[in-house]
Amino acid sequence: MKLTDLFNGQWPDTILFDLDGTLVDSAPDLAAATDAMLVAMGKVAAGEQKVREWVGNGASVLVRRALAGRHDYQADDHHDESTVERALDLFFDAYHEVNGHHATVFEGIETFLQFASNQGCKLGVVTNKPMAFTDDLLERMGLAHWFDVTVSGDTLAVKKPNPEPLHHALESLGGALEKTLMVGDSITDISAAKNAGVPVVAVRYGYNYGGPVDELGAEIVVDSLTELL
Repeated sequence: MKLTDLFNGQWPDTILFDLDGTLVDSAPDLAAATDAMLVAMGKVAAGEQKVREWVGNGASVLVRRALAGRHDYQADDHHDESTVERALDLFFDAYHEVNGHHATVFEGIETFLQFASNQGCKLGVVTNKPMAFTDDLLERMGLAHWFDVTVSGDTLAVKKPNPEPLHHALESLGGALEKTLMVGDSITDISAAKNAGVPVVAVRYGYNYGGPVDELGAEIVVDSLTELL
């Protein structure tokens, strides 16, 4: 299926993007912050390979997985909430120091954004990442100039998969629901798009763990956004 098939032969008027795992490979930064937190807690650093298996569901879940040393932390989680809160504070302190320092823009993103902009698309970011990190990361990656709105995980009282962050971005952009596309890498993005009533393109290279992204209901699944051009 072609992207234009979703919009009666036309390009969408508005495209909303997830950030981590879709536009930017931020796992190296997250791994550095996670390891700093673990060492400060008297534990052994996990390393980037393990942390890559733990990211994708927000900082709180990442920290809980790191403390447990496993993805399914709920199956063996003996850490009380005060320990988790201390670890989360340490993680955020460390992440402030490294946000955007080791991250990279995924291949094909700049090409796609340039093409979409040339089509007159309104572009926005809708992420569950805290606002304190979102705009800084986009700036350091050289991507901020493409986007007219960013909606972060704490912009509203709710976050993806709730549809309200997408609706809020659309309202800010002056976009029409029936002419809007969501692009993401996980079940959270796909569910948010479905809940909002917009089609979604999913990328295979991101941070979706627990099953192939191809099986999660996206209208189109790609290895690179350049496949849509």
